[in-house]
Amino acid sequence: MPDLTLQKCVPCESGAPALTEEEIEDYRKDVPRWKVLEIEGVKRLKRRFSFEDFAQALKFTNKIGEIAEEQDHHPLIKLTWGRVTIEWWTHAVDGLHKNDFIMAAKTSQAFENF
Repeated sequence: MPDLTLQKCVPCESGAPALTEEEIEDYRKDVPRWKVLEIEGVKRLKRRFSFEDFAQALKFTNKIGEIAEEQDHHPLIKLTWGRVTIEWWTHAVDGLHKNDFIMAAKTSQAFENF
């Protein structure tokens, strides 16, 4: 499978199918530190990142915001002192799409290079 960090998000139409369980498990191999959870019947990817202080957490949040704008795919971000929690899912499909795994991989890469 090609490196997800090198891929770009593609627009998806409302009503497009969400990923199957098998597809989710295949993509999870590329983002092993991310959890798949379900909230109100919608699957999401979630990961918490830890930092030395609020300033570093904020800087990382802004970096992810830049990547999200570039890819036109936006996460739920929770910022608190020394921690950033990010969730990816696709509203248009009410669940997970390949775009979410691309963005999770890009988020992990940003953290590793931070």
